[in-house]
Amino acid sequence: MNEQTRNTRQDDAVTVIGLGPMGQAMTRTLLATGRPVTVWNRTAGRADGVVADGATRAATPGEALDASGLVILSLTDYRAMYDILGDATGSLAGRTLVNLSSDTPDRTREAAAWAEGHGAAFLAGGAMTPAPMVGTEASYVYYSGPGEVMERHRAALAPLGAPRYLGDDPGLAQMMYQAQLALFLTTLSALMHATAMLGTAGMKAEESLPELLAAAGTIGDIMSAGEERPGAALDAGEHPGHLSTVTMMGATADHIVETSTSLGLDLALPLAVRAHYRHAIEDGHGSDNWTRIIDRIRAPR
Repeated sequence: MNEQTRNTRQDDAVTVIGLGPMGQAMTRTLLATGRPVTVWNRTAGRADGVVADGATRAATPGEALDASGLVILSLTDYRAMYDILGDATGSLAGRTLVNLSSDTPDRTREAAAWAEGHGAAFLAGGAMTPAPMVGTEASYVYYSGPGEVMERHRAALAPLGAPRYLGDDPGLAQMMYQAQLALFLTTLSALMHATAMLGTAGMKAEESLPELLAAAGTIGDIMSAGEERPGAALDAGEHPGHLSTVTMMGATADHIVETSTSLGLDLALPLAVRAHYRHAIEDGHGSDNWTRIIDRIRAPR
């Protein structure tokens, strides 16, 4: 292989480190584009399936880094990046690390500085899709970090999901990822709480969940009803109470706590929700729209 051919292969190649369900799905998606993909995982056996599909197994993290200019990390957290790459920092120079692992925005910024200190470019990412949906039209990924680095690798990353670039600050993608998961996890807990409530009346989950999921699917429409620019009123500090008020929603929150108590259910979630409305009422905002609860969320005391 001549030098020109080798460099072309290097430019096209991608390395994936971390082969949980997401890492495996991303590897197979990249292989389907025809790119050479090198993989490494601490539990070597997890690579067997994607190697059978055409990926190349690296023996060490250093070998995995050396194989490609673009390195995607799909790990439990950012600590795992240091654990895996800490002895291979000599191979980081000239590489671009795209870390799609979950952690805090501050740790993400620290990781970006660490990578740049070893001569690597760094993009943070948050994949907003489960593994089976990677590479589908429904898949999208938030990214942040240097804009020129994003543009350089946009085409290579696009098959994983539509790239949504948020800006230069590497913490932004992680912030959006955590915000989305805050919404997602809270919704999941609410779905299970509601299912448990209905279960005490003898309704099986197979009956109740379709109704609850349909209701959850209308939240976006409800939030956007009558709003040309959803969120603009919040930005302006406006909370008109002509359609719903803190007091009205707070009364509903009280009833949910009372019902859950009578049914013997865990109260952690309904008590947390009720507290938001009680705080807004204590602050004198009972006649404002329910969105006023954001004040104490922003500045708890």
